[in-house]
Amino acid sequence: MKHIAAYALLVLAGKDAPTAAEIEKVLKEAGATSDSDKVASLVAALAGKSFDQFVAEGIKAMGSMGGSAPAASSGAAAAEKKAEVVEEEPEEDVDMGDLFGGDY
Repeated sequence: MKHIAAYALLVLAGKDAPTAAEIEKVLKEAGATSDSDKVASLVAALAGKSFDQFVAEGIKAMGSMGGSAPAASSGAAAAEKKAEVVEEEPEEDVDMGDLFGGDY
Protein backbone atom coordinates (compact mmCIF):
# COMPACT_ATOMS: atom_id res chain seq x y z
CA MET A 1 0.00 0.00 0.00
CA LYS A 2 2.80 2.41 0.83
CA HIS A 3 4.33 1.76 -2.59
CA ILE A 4 1.09 2.71 -4.32
CA ALA A 5 0.81 5.81 -2.11
CA ALA A 6 4.33 6.89 -3.08
CA TYR A 7 3.47 6.32 -6.74
CA ALA A 8 0.31 8.39 -6.34
CA LEU A 9 2.24 11.23 -4.70
CA LEU A 10 4.68 11.30 -7.59
CA VAL A 11 1.80 11.37 -10.09
CA LEU A 12 0.19 14.22 -8.20
CA ALA A 13 3.54 16.03 -8.29
CA GLY A 14 3.47 15.89 -12.10
CA LYS A 15 5.32 12.67 -12.99
CA ASP A 16 3.47 10.75 -15.70
CA ALA A 17 5.31 7.47 -15.14
CA PRO A 18 7.35 7.41 -11.92
CA THR A 19 10.38 5.15 -11.91
CA ALA A 20 11.29 2.57 -9.27
CA ALA A 21 14.15 4.79 -8.08
CA GLU A 22 11.80 7.75 -7.60
CA ILE A 23 9.32 5.64 -5.63
CA GLU A 24 12.07 4.26 -3.39
CA LYS A 25 13.39 7.79 -2.84
CA VAL A 26 9.94 9.03 -1.71
CA LEU A 27 9.60 6.11 0.69
CA LYS A 28 13.11 6.67 2.08
CA GLU A 29 12.43 10.38 2.60
CA ALA A 30 9.22 9.49 4.43
CA GLY A 31 11.14 7.18 6.75
CA ALA A 32 9.61 3.98 5.37
CA THR A 33 11.37 0.95 4.02
CA SER A 34 10.71 -0.22 0.50
CA ASP A 35 10.66 -3.64 -1.07
CA SER A 36 12.48 -3.44 -4.39
CA ASP A 37 10.56 -6.41 -5.81
CA LYS A 38 7.19 -4.84 -4.99
CA VAL A 39 8.27 -1.50 -6.43
CA ALA A 40 9.48 -3.14 -9.63
CA SER A 41 6.25 -5.12 -10.04
CA LEU A 42 4.19 -1.97 -9.40
CA VAL A 43 6.07 -0.02 -12.05
CA ALA A 44 5.71 -2.94 -14.49
CA ALA A 45 1.98 -3.28 -13.78
CA LEU A 46 1.35 0.41 -14.38
CA ALA A 47 3.56 0.73 -17.45
CA GLY A 48 1.51 2.21 -20.27
CA LYS A 49 -1.49 3.00 -18.06
CA SER A 50 -2.50 6.33 -16.66
CA PHE A 51 -2.90 6.48 -12.91
CA ASP A 52 -6.50 7.67 -13.35
CA GLN A 53 -7.25 4.54 -15.37
CA PHE A 54 -5.63 2.38 -12.67
CA VAL A 55 -7.77 3.99 -9.95
CA ALA A 56 -10.95 3.69 -12.03
CA GLU A 57 -10.31 -0.04 -12.57
CA GLY A 58 -9.73 -0.50 -8.83
CA ILE A 59 -12.96 1.26 -7.91
CA LYS A 60 -14.85 -0.86 -10.45
CA ALA A 61 -13.34 -4.04 -9.01
CA MET A 62 -14.24 -3.01 -5.46
CA GLY A 63 -17.80 -2.29 -6.54
CA SER A 64 -18.22 -5.79 -7.93
CA MET A 65 -17.09 -7.47 -4.70
CA GLY A 66 -20.60 -7.47 -3.30
CA GLY A 67 -21.81 -6.10 -0.04
CA SER A 68 -23.47 -2.79 0.11
CA ALA A 69 -23.23 0.38 2.04
CA PRO A 70 -26.41 1.98 3.33
CA ALA A 71 -27.75 4.60 1.00
CA ALA A 72 -27.22 8.17 2.11
CA SER A 73 -30.91 8.96 1.93
CA SER A 74 -31.89 6.09 4.23
CA GLY A 75 -29.21 7.14 6.71
CA ALA A 76 -30.60 10.66 6.70
CA ALA A 77 -34.11 9.33 7.27
CA ALA A 78 -32.92 7.29 10.24
CA ALA A 79 -31.20 10.33 11.74
CA GLU A 80 -34.37 12.36 11.21
CA LYS A 81 -36.42 9.74 13.06
CA LYS A 82 -33.99 9.82 15.97
CA ALA A 83 -34.25 13.60 16.08
CA GLU A 84 -38.04 13.35 16.33
CA VAL A 85 -37.89 10.89 19.23
CA VAL A 86 -35.66 13.07 21.42
CA GLU A 87 -37.74 14.99 23.92
CA GLU A 88 -36.43 17.99 25.75
CA GLU A 89 -36.30 17.69 29.50
CA PRO A 90 -37.67 20.59 31.50
CA GLU A 91 -35.07 22.79 33.12
CA GLU A 92 -34.79 22.50 36.85
CA ASP A 93 -33.92 25.34 39.15
CA VAL A 94 -30.89 24.16 41.10
CA ASP A 95 -30.15 25.63 44.51
CA MET A 96 -26.44 26.46 44.63
CA GLY A 97 -26.46 27.32 48.34
CA ASP A 98 -25.21 30.92 48.15
CA LEU A 99 -22.25 29.89 46.02
CA PHE A 100 -21.53 33.50 45.10
CA GLY A 101 -22.20 35.06 48.48
CA GLY A 102 -25.91 35.70 48.10
CA ASP A 103 -25.52 39.03 46.26
CA TYR A 104 -28.48 39.24 43.94
